[in-house]
Amino acid sequence: MPPVQSSHTPKPLRHVIRISQLAYMACAFLLFAVSFPIFGWPVAFGWLVILPIFAVYVVARLRTTVSNDGLEVRSLFSQRTLSWDEVKGFRFPKRNWARAELTDGTEVTLPAVSFHRLPEIAIASGGRITDPFASAAAAFDAEQAEQAEQAEQAAQTDQPATDSDNQPEEEQK
Repeated sequence: MPPVQSSHTPKPLRHVIRISQLAYMACAFLLFAVSFPIFGWPVAFGWLVILPIFAVYVVARLRTTVSNDGLEVRSLFSQRTLSWDEVKGFRFPKRNWARAELTDGTEVTLPAVSFHRLPEIAIASGGRITDPFASAAAAFDAEQAEQAEQAEQAAQTDQPATDSDNQPEEEQK
């Protein structure tokens, strides 16, 4: 039996990435759209009610869970758990969900994961996946600090040596 969680014990990070909840609104619109043919001729078009039900199932089912242990991928009809030892890297095809490249040469699609989710994945993975946004921000901050230091040094060398240079000629005598 595992030890009981206490207030000072950190909880393991688990981050669930799902399709946006706004997709349920699209499902409701689909139900509205198919209701016209269904009410017009129920015998012929009654089967159309399956489409919005299936759309709700897809939105509710598809997800990727990132944890310190690995990835849990839920597709329409299956679920797969990948440990971090199996994952070689990620690939982000254009206009599609990310794919996890595995050490055995295969790929697994990660539902609802796109490139802008990398900071969340980096945190939840415990540092196993690097965050390119954080690296870019750190490089930008270092460049800004270096430019500020150079500007400060340039300002110090341009300062006059004595205050007498700024005084009128009468006061200098």
